[in-house]
Amino acid sequence: MNDLFEKYGYSPDQEKIGRTLELIASSLDEVASPDRLKDCFSLMDLTTLHATDTVASVKKLVAKVNGLPQAYPTYPLPASICVFPNFAATVARERKDPAVHVTAVAGCFPASQSFLEVKVRECELAVETGADEIDIVLALNAFLAGDYATVKDEIAAMRQAVDAAGAKQGRRIVLKVILETGLLVSAPNIAAAAFLAMEAGADFIKTSTGKVEVNATPMAAFVMCEAIKAFYAKTGRKVGFKAAGGISSAKDALCYYSIVSSVLGAGWLHKDFFRFGVSRLGNSLMGAIEQNTVSYF
Repeated sequence: MNDLFEKYGYSPDQEKIGRTLELIASSLDEVASPDRLKDCFSLMDLTTLHATDTVASVKKLVAKVNGLPQAYPTYPLPASICVFPNFAATVARERKDPAVHVTAVAGCFPASQSFLEVKVRECELAVETGADEIDIVLALNAFLAGDYATVKDEIAAMRQAVDAAGAKQGRRIVLKVILETGLLVSAPNIAAAAFLAMEAGADFIKTSTGKVEVNATPMAAFVMCEAIKAFYAKTGRKVGFKAAGGISSAKDALCYYSIVSSVLGAGWLHKDFFRFGVSRLGNSLMGAIEQNTVSYF
């Protein structure tokens, strides 16, 4: 772990993180505006990941996204619709605007506990059936055992698989790696996992699956963004940040938006480098913009 921190010239400073997050929290009312809230809306990976999901329920969600331009013509479309891999084809078939990407969780989400061959094949199948973006989970079993080589090798294998599957269709696939920060717990663990994922080829690093007790937190987001900044300074490669898990209010969204703005700057404040993984945030943002209760999704 220390080798990674020396390589990138970064290790988390808990006092600095705490002070900065306090300042951000105290200024959220100042950054709130309809335009900023619409920016947050455009960054959503609108997500349904329930055991009860069906083709019909996924179609209903896609229809809501398709209907946004007519129902709310001044609103941007969300960045993507995120589903289990077996529904990638449904979203790809039903969406009207290809600018709304198909995101599929894969690689044996959410635990990443299986054979690497199974993880790789699930990623390939998701791309073959229409996914534009793949969200996988870092192998916590290897990371927590200190086996960082396996962590990187597994991500790299899935990176290679989605690249090959996308190339056959003439498409470039976005790969997001979920760190599951609530289970990593400490800032040093989160930073080390972030560096390993980025070294292995992640286009985005993502906080959480939303399937554990502790999901996205401002501390985890801040550390991840600082790691992205350090990685960019060392390599020149921009990696995106995705906050996911428990983000349900407009204030939550503004907090993470402010963290990204503060640490990474304006160059990251668009969907190519910043996302929210959410199921409830859409209505909350719309309600804050409209200053009324909205139950569109």
